[in-house]
Amino acid sequence: MESSFPFGVILAVLASLIIVANALVAMAVLWLIHKNDGVGLCFTLNLAVADTLFGVAISGLITDQLSSPAQPTQKTLCSLRMAFVTSSATASVLTVMLIAFDRYLAIKQPLRYFQHMNGLVAGASIAGLWMVSYLIGFLPLGVREFQQTTYKAPCSFFAVFHPRFVLVLSCAGFFPALLLFVFFYCDMLKIASMHSQQIRKMEHAGAMARAHRPPQTPSDFKAARTVAVLIGSFTLSWTPFLITSMVQVACQECHLYLVLERYLWLIGVGNSLLNPLIYACWQKEVRQQFSQMALGVKKGLTAFLLLLWARNGGPEGSRESSHHVTTISYSEPDG
Repeated sequence: MESSFPFGVILAVLASLIIVANALVAMAVLWLIHKNDGVGLCFTLNLAVADTLFGVAISGLITDQLSSPAQPTQKTLCSLRMAFVTSSATASVLTVMLIAFDRYLAIKQPLRYFQHMNGLVAGASIAGLWMVSYLIGFLPLGVREFQQTTYKAPCSFFAVFHPRFVLVLSCAGFFPALLLFVFFYCDMLKIASMHSQQIRKMEHAGAMARAHRPPQTPSDFKAARTVAVLIGSFTLSWTPFLITSMVQVACQECHLYLVLERYLWLIGVGNSLLNPLIYACWQKEVRQQFSQMALGVKKGLTAFLLLLWARNGGPEGSRESSHHVTTISYSEPDG
């Protein structure tokens, strides 16, 4: 695939948005963890960190698209870049799975979940997740069957990695994970529906009736809704790329690399931008934290401007200083 200036510009804009959006979500979630000591939010923080690192990793590919062909990236450096890109993307996908599993356990077995879920368990889960992610990302560097026999700049995924690597990832990881996602969501929806029916029966019996209280959405439905949106964005973003890569393995005469790397891969990259937007739009506590952060920035900016205004003496001070300068300029000839 030849270098393309428009593709490099699109990649640069996308990488910048991914880094900024996920960094903001990471700061908001980190502040929420500090205030509420929420263990489950650690997984959300890890998702934002993984997507931020993914944005940083793909930013290294921008120079290859914008630079001249006279200075190509070496194959070893390109392989390391794509290994870090793959590791960060894998960590993002595995964190989505971990969030879905965490919400599933919290709804399925709430008492046991709150007894056993603590910071140590969350930290061990996240550490194991990153170990698996880097193992998968750097796997092609140790398996020749997953490497391309020839290398042609610019640096890209299929310039160094063979499509059969994506085939193995799809069959051994993506599609089993997708089936597991569907199972989690269906079971969560079933449990949430049962809880909702129990609440309605109790309200109808008068056990929870209070002066025409407006109906509320159970937290189980909210958790299931968030998981459904995460699963949907994850599936829609990466499925076209993975399926087309499998077609490329089956059909060696088909030259689908341009479509894979210029269009379908960008759709998958966009998933790392959708994740922070989902949490910013669907999680009430994250929205509230963003509002508090914006209010804090507004107060700080206002205080800074007032301080500058006070140091300059305000309009009266500036008027007096200008009058004083005028007086000195007229008094100099008399001396």
